[in-house]
Amino acid sequence: MPVITFKYQDLKDLGIDMEKDELIDTLPMMASDIEDYDDEEIKVEFFPNRPDNLSVEGVARSFKGFLGMETGLPKYEIEPSGEKVYVSPEVAEIRPFIRFARIEGVDFTGDKIKYIMDFQENLHWVIGRDRKKVAIGVHNADVISGPYKYIATPKDEHSFVPLEMDEEMTPDEILKDHAKGEKYAHLIDKFDKYPLIIDNDEQVLSMPPIINGELTKLKEDTTNIIVDVTGTDERAVEQSLNILCASFAEVGGKVKSMEVIYEDETIVCPDFTPKVKNVHVDLTNELIGGTDLTAEDIKGLLEKARFDAKIIDDNELEVLIPPYRVDILHEVDIVENITIQYHINAVEAKLPDIVTVASEDNWFKGEKTIREVMVGLGFQEVMSLMLTSEESQYEKMNQEEVDHVQVSKPITISGTMIRTSLLNSLMEFLEDNKHEDLPQKIFEIGDVLYMDEKSSNKTRQVKKLAGMICHSSANFTEIKSTVSSVLSNLGYSMEISDSSNTTFIPGRVADVSGESKSGKITGFFGEIAPEVIRNFELEYPVIAFEIEFL
Repeated sequence: MPVITFKYQDLKDLGIDMEKDELIDTLPMMASDIEDYDDEEIKVEFFPNRPDNLSVEGVARSFKGFLGMETGLPKYEIEPSGEKVYVSPEVAEIRPFIRFARIEGVDFTGDKIKYIMDFQENLHWVIGRDRKKVAIGVHNADVISGPYKYIATPKDEHSFVPLEMDEEMTPDEILKDHAKGEKYAHLIDKFDKYPLIIDNDEQVLSMPPIINGELTKLKEDTTNIIVDVTGTDERAVEQSLNILCASFAEVGGKVKSMEVIYEDETIVCPDFTPKVKNVHVDLTNELIGGTDLTAEDIKGLLEKARFDAKIIDDNELEVLIPPYRVDILHEVDIVENITIQYHINAVEAKLPDIVTVASEDNWFKGEKTIREVMVGLGFQEVMSLMLTSEESQYEKMNQEEVDHVQVSKPITISGTMIRTSLLNSLMEFLEDNKHEDLPQKIFEIGDVLYMDEKSSNKTRQVKKLAGMICHSSANFTEIKSTVSSVLSNLGYSMEISDSSNTTFIPGRVADVSGESKSGKITGFFGEIAPEVIRNFELEYPVIAFEIEFL
């Protein structure tokens, strides 16, 4: 979970003068946790679904609504800057999306540069998937001049001084010899050219998603900035820019739009047009439980949540959602915000009308045993989302695509379907943690969803267990022994046969089946094929198994 640190004085400077004890008691009511505090500062953890609260300005904005100091949709004026950014077609295959904004009248005195750097890195993690989907650059606008260009440069051209360095380096040298370059090289090193943002004088602002140039480094006397956001997910890029610009606008920064010019379109950004969704009174009262809120009551609570609302009739309201609120996907999300403003402690506890005796589901009893067996064999548990993408589930795993449940309106390119296997999630985990020591032994117990025409909802939910091992000498014998130990400890027999599973090396993969008193299993195990390992940018052999409980 992302944690932000700020001083009590920072909130006072933003208009919230509250005693420490009262602040500590109130913040958790806004869906946050207090990590630590002393007499000067406080550390607060927010859920990743609220990246707009990962800055002290965002916290103050939400707090003012919660306390009734400021209500309704924040109004941020955007003026055109007249500046343009020209996007080269060559970046389309590397990092295709970019958005820009100019912000004037910014204050970077005191700890504010540290705060914006922390905010930027939190956004990189929460929205950007450690810069894979989104990377952000904040630049001193007074040392550069437009129009700007977003280009793909040969590896040994456009040398520049990277941030916190004093010598020029080529893009290729940065990836090989700079700490940030080494850490994030895997995001672009497979391409023949690397992305750069340059100004009208060919000065380098940034080499996204790796590092900014020392030229545009922020200083305490910086007052005008350029913000660039690049990435592989257009929606996430736009969301990140909106969140950043709204945070600066909250403390008086004057946001000015810029034109991003592609070959076939021109985009003016940032776009602060609010989203519109409707919420119903009856659903709100039903989901909260124990309430009898009216449309007028709900309107007032929505305004405290920093939305605007218009009553359509006694049972329906139209809600205007700020552009920085990227977490509102469904009417239920709006109800959640109403509940927070109503105060969850004010909801009256109520016993259900049905008299029943509960008992633990048999599957979860068995799941505990599976977990104990895997941990006993030296594995660490991973928990991933059921949502994935066709690219990760099939293309990168070298599998032929089969019928699957698709998301009708996905909000990211990484969540377009419901998974049919656990293995790609484990591979993604290894990819994200390849800096950790080897061997790595991980497992997951989770659900997958198959298409099933015989079912009433045309789908069938299945429980699976998957395990994965990565180290320099991982081989078929090791994974066979592991699977044998797992099944033996769970009380299943084990029969193996030839397999044609294309995720694995031919001849080093087997199908497995077995049964016990509690049911049957089927699955496979083997050595992951080198091309699949490369697809996830791993460097060592990987062995894996997946078992389906029938």
